[in-house]
Amino acid sequence: MPVWCCRCSLAGHFRDYSDSETEGEIFNSFVQYFGDNLGPKVKGMPLVEETSLLEDSSVTLPMVIIGNGPSGICLSYMLSGYRPYLSSEAIHPNTILHSKLEEARHLSIVDQDLEYLSEGLEGRSSNPVAVLFDTLLHPDADFGYESPSILHWKLEQHHYIPHLVLGKGPPGGAWHNMEGSMLTISFGNWMELPGLQFKDWISSKRRNLKGDRVMPEEIARYYKHYVKVMGLQKNFRENTYITSVSRLYRDQGDNGSQDRDISTKHLQNQKSKFIKRNWEIRGYQRIAGGSHVPFCLFAENVALATGTLDSPAHLEVEGEEFPFVFHSMPEFGAAINKGKLCGRVDPVLIVGSGLTAADAVLCAYNNNIPVIHVFRRRVTDPSLIFKQLPKKLYPEYHKVYHMMCSQSYSADSGPLSDYTSFPEHRVLSFKADMKCILQSVSGLKKIFKLSAAVILIGSHPNLSFLKEQGCYLGRNSSQPITCKGNPVEVDAYTYECVKEANLFALGPLVGDNFVRFLKGGALGVTRCLATRQKKKQHLFVQRGGGDGVA
Repeated sequence: MPVWCCRCSLAGHFRDYSDSETEGEIFNSFVQYFGDNLGPKVKGMPLVEETSLLEDSSVTLPMVIIGNGPSGICLSYMLSGYRPYLSSEAIHPNTILHSKLEEARHLSIVDQDLEYLSEGLEGRSSNPVAVLFDTLLHPDADFGYESPSILHWKLEQHHYIPHLVLGKGPPGGAWHNMEGSMLTISFGNWMELPGLQFKDWISSKRRNLKGDRVMPEEIARYYKHYVKVMGLQKNFRENTYITSVSRLYRDQGDNGSQDRDISTKHLQNQKSKFIKRNWEIRGYQRIAGGSHVPFCLFAENVALATGTLDSPAHLEVEGEEFPFVFHSMPEFGAAINKGKLCGRVDPVLIVGSGLTAADAVLCAYNNNIPVIHVFRRRVTDPSLIFKQLPKKLYPEYHKVYHMMCSQSYSADSGPLSDYTSFPEHRVLSFKADMKCILQSVSGLKKIFKLSAAVILIGSHPNLSFLKEQGCYLGRNSSQPITCKGNPVEVDAYTYECVKEANLFALGPLVGDNFVRFLKGGALGVTRCLATRQKKKQHLFVQRGGGDGVA
């Protein structure tokens, strides 16, 4: 079976390459990835047999991005050479921040001290660069203002850093799989990516713009169009599935040895003997006809931009595997669309207190399906998401919250005909006869007959391609990675994993669930790589190099 195999060392200046025949032949196979960026010699990309995998150990890709949602797209945009500058007429409402920006107006934000610029800023993200970039793109957005961005963007092609973005579907990631009937929680302009205003794009697609919130399918189309109009297609590969990402090591005592994968146990026993080298990324691509083509890539850096929607969280209770128990909105929506729940007298059980659970309640309510809504929190819990949403902008969610508060279960009256909430309850088990057992915080148990159950209590990223399922990267290495409870631990300004050099994470993996904040990750990663590239170039010049190849 043929595989892709790339291994290119682009140390030093990334735009000048060796003219040796050997490297010219290697680069001829990379046009599919980089187009004209690898020079005039590149003509086509034949598949390479796996036997050639380690025959040439001289070269690596600078960056491979895993995930093609908004995080991966924005990072590709900035690695492609797009740079943000302070607009000539712009005045930021934060006078302290504006004075800092004026000090280096001639420099792009990528070339400035992000820690200095971020100091003292506050926002709805725990990541300081995310708050900084958001306030530059959407000044005073949290106060309800729609002020224009104070940045303008320039394409500086000499800053291009070759990279690949690998995704399972088309650019846009999970947005292509979201339930199309619901509005986004964020405003349309908060979902936009740099350089292409969402309002301008959407106004050319539909005539009537009612309100600022939009359908997920419109966001998905916008992201797909963005990749095309910004000229990023050459960096993107669809239908790719990652099976392993592993670090290669080299024996310090043997300069002629090849890079190789070392077992964790062997590495711990002889840690001082090995030098960390590059990343090996293996997987397969689905092609026409459904067949799989394995591939193997090598990279100096890897960025994790997978999001956290891959694996729905489970209750881990008895009977959860029964076919009437769903774990996603698409599953529930499909059951309704097929008429499986229409006319049923027994209620649907919905578990969860977040917005996805609220979407499910609305979906059932609008289809005249009675609902039993179970959640562990009190309705007065200040951390409930509904308390953070203005009523005028999110009337449908406040309708659900009102029902949660006013239509709770009473032992005297029993379940109501359309909707009944069960605050401070949990599911004990499901039974084969489509019954479930609930338990209150006081220990009282109740049994109900159901037509279906929908468990919407969050989701986990699929990091199975990493060692230990990626758990070792989290703040708590003994627990799975989650957006809120256990995000990937990264440097606050570079987004490099604290526990793994040259591995970066951004977006929901580091706690930034909203598109408006995940763009800061792209800024942090790009600045980190650009800074290291300059250091390499400086060292190279000091050593007397002249042709751009170390």
